[in-house]
Amino acid sequence: METEGTRPAQGRPREFCTETALVAALRVFWSKGYEGASLSDLTEAMGINRPSLYAAFGNKEALFRRALDLYDRRSAAFMTAALKAPTARAVAEGVLRGALNLHAGPDGPRGCLHVIHSVACGAEAESIRAEVIVRRAQVEAALLKRFEQAKSEGDLPGEIEPLGLTRWLLAVVQGMAVQAGSDVSRAELERMVDTAMLMWPAGHRQGVELQTSRQRETNSDALEDEGR
Repeated sequence: METEGTRPAQGRPREFCTETALVAALRVFWSKGYEGASLSDLTEAMGINRPSLYAAFGNKEALFRRALDLYDRRSAAFMTAALKAPTARAVAEGVLRGALNLHAGPDGPRGCLHVIHSVACGAEAESIRAEVIVRRAQVEAALLKRFEQAKSEGDLPGEIEPLGLTRWLLAVVQGMAVQAGSDVSRAELERMVDTAMLMWPAGHRQGVELQTSRQRETNSDALEDEGR
């Protein structure tokens, strides 16, 4: 009897667009999760039969990994741009707004594929969960390196620990993903981003700019008092 983990020895000749089928599979995994997505769900969405799925992608787990690669290419676009921002604050805002567009955008199911599969997989999908955790650790490492650079440049206060800041930012991103998956409105998620940015620590350069601005306000008030 054929099960989801088996693969027939031969499949029918490939007569479909692999990339289009993969996009369809990604949407199924994204909306239903790895365990919730049956082979019937996948083949129906992809417009192919089981032999064709096995011939093109291997088994269900291999298909999921290919779909995860596709998802990561999409999310990597905003992450790469954010990491190139000139300040730590701009990096954080780029990450948060990029995540907002990915998790609550019009082009895919709501929520984050990484978050869904790092917390929702059972024992039978432990290898999938482990894969997602490894990929998430790579994102954390890239952000940590950027914030360590920011601290060395005086862009973050001395009392701020880059690892803690990195994990706080990712916790906000993951929280947004969970909220998005619970149908919280985009407007509410945008308020979460705005609130997070209000909490962002000011570095030396930002502090100097703020102090200068306040000094200008003080001088202006003093001149007004003298003129009365």
